[in-house]
Amino acid sequence: MINIFPFLSLTFLFLSLHHPTMADQSLHQTQPLKQIAIDYTPEACNHCPISNTIALTYDHRGGARWRSTTRFLYGTFTAKIQTPKGNTDGLNFNFYLSSLEGDKLQDEIDFEFLGKDSTIIQTNYYSNGNGNNEKIHQLGFDSSDGFHEYGIKWGDGLIEWWIDGKLLRKDERKEGDMFPEKAMYLYASIWDASCIAEGEWTGKYCGADVPYVCHYKDIHVPLKNAVE
Repeated sequence: MINIFPFLSLTFLFLSLHHPTMADQSLHQTQPLKQIAIDYTPEACNHCPISNTIALTYDHRGGARWRSTTRFLYGTFTAKIQTPKGNTDGLNFNFYLSSLEGDKLQDEIDFEFLGKDSTIIQTNYYSNGNGNNEKIHQLGFDSSDGFHEYGIKWGDGLIEWWIDGKLLRKDERKEGDMFPEKAMYLYASIWDASCIAEGEWTGKYCGADVPYVCHYKDIHVPLKNAVE
């Protein structure tokens, strides 16, 4: 009788190195976002859980911010987003993860739209409040012209940013580097960022085409991995 166990062991090793495990697949299963919390200006945030849509408005009331009601430790987060039309100089609209907005020691993973140019997007991440990992990307389209799908895939030592099913950026933890590892909420907001870098980041707000509405739909969060 031929001993097949060495062959099976080598086959299992090959598959484990080159294919996602069941645990990895489970980690990145998603579900529609059902509930949100609104951090400020609730009258400027319109959420319909039935259609899985959210509209954030910036006008004389200022902006607004929503988040998931639970934190997640790893997983995939996606949404189809259409940014506001018109002259959006000075505004920032976004889709990001944070362990707690406002905490100086927060972990964070970002997609940020910069109002001065609707054909670019910024990605970034923070660990324990330390950032400086910004990258600017050309979208190849105008983000205000229609919906496009944006996704963050986050695992232990790995972050990927995706747009319309194509990998935009991939960062892996290097030995000795800080990397996001705290459970995080999914957030989105619209706000006037004119004060950042004296307007160089997003431009200077003029408000010529107020109100500005950022639309989110088909928002998905991890099926599992929720942390109380």
